[in-house]
Amino acid sequence: MADGPTHGLRAVVFDTDGVLTDSASLHAAAWREAFDPVLTAAGQPPFDADGEYRRWVDGRSRPDGAAALLTARDLRLPDGAPDDPPGVGSVRAVAAAKEAAFTRLLRERGAPAWPDAVRLLRALDAAGVPRAAVSASRHAGELLAAAGLRELFDVLLDGGEAARLGLPGKPDPALFLAAAARLGVPAGECALVEDAVAGVAAGRRGGFGLVVGVDRTPDGVTELAEHGADVVVRDLTDLWPATSEARR
Repeated sequence: MADGPTHGLRAVVFDTDGVLTDSASLHAAAWREAFDPVLTAAGQPPFDADGEYRRWVDGRSRPDGAAALLTARDLRLPDGAPDDPPGVGSVRAVAAAKEAAFTRLLRERGAPAWPDAVRLLRALDAAGVPRAAVSASRHAGELLAAAGLRELFDVLLDGGEAARLGLPGKPDPALFLAAAARLGVPAGECALVEDAVAGVAAGRRGGFGLVVGVDRTPDGVTELAEHGADVVVRDLTDLWPATSEARR
């Protein structure tokens, strides 16, 4: 693994979508279904399910992601209400459209675990290293269970619980810090593993001992490093040399 501050690590906090499960493509497709009617009506190009997804919405809550992309496109919609139905009339309506599309796509396609994630999690489990899974999505538990990963985590903190606790989304580090606290390990003694710009920025702001960017695409390595990743890997098993010294 590339050089990085690895000494003193005792636990690992993982993002879920795109890091553990191959669900980022489902989220990107769902966002495109939600955004394109708004963009088309404004005479703008379709949503870029690669670059714009990673830059503006990946890792954020649905309302925050919808607002970020619309602002980036210089489009103004009213915030709306949390119970707005799917549509194009408000930020909340666009977020609801994304939720409806993602639920359908998840049912139709599923989201398998990344094989390298399975290998790393089993190695960490065998070594007794505490592990937490974090996601802005309310579907994280369902995704992990369907992928056969849920039993490999000591802590799961998803979007539903974050909303209940009033925790802000990324790039605020609150979700990750709450997960580390539940593991009983200070953030400075945890590695954080993320594939989103907002996520690595949150890890840096939260003072995590090692912020790892995961990029399985050809061109995102530099962007993750620029936003706070200490190291960027394409395969999660590359992390084992950096975490093997971590013990309870």
